Amino acid sequence: QSQLVESGGGLVQSGGSLRLSCAVSGLTLDYYTIGWFRQAPGKEREGLSCIMISHGYTYYADSVKGRFTISRDNAKNTVYLQMNRLKPEGPAVYYCGAAYRGSCIATPQTGSMDYWGKGTLVTVSS
Repeated sequence: QSQLVESGGGLVQSGGSLRLSCAVSGLTLDYYTIGWFRQAPGKEREGLSCIMISHGYTYYADSVKGRFTISRDNAKNTVYLQMNRLKPEGPAVYYCGAAYRGSCIATPQTGSMDYWGKGTLVTVSS
């Protein structure tokens, strides 16, 4: 059974850092592009970053470029999102998604994902 499980969320002050994890099981990760998304209350889910596992290609939305870093650990079947200099944007749920043979040349789109995790809550306080 395919499963994505996010972890690492929590409460952090503005300017702080968090590292989110997306543990993947039941999928051959080399065939997928993994995307990270954020959804604030009452807002649409927005793409932040993606990584094409087989080639290591990455892409970042302008809103996080220079502050966030996406990476993978193939041995652990896990994708990470290191988030630095977090902004006081209030609470948001961060999701990872997996796109079979997906590209990673632009901001990841929700409609391109085949699998989703249940999310992890991040709250950045001012």
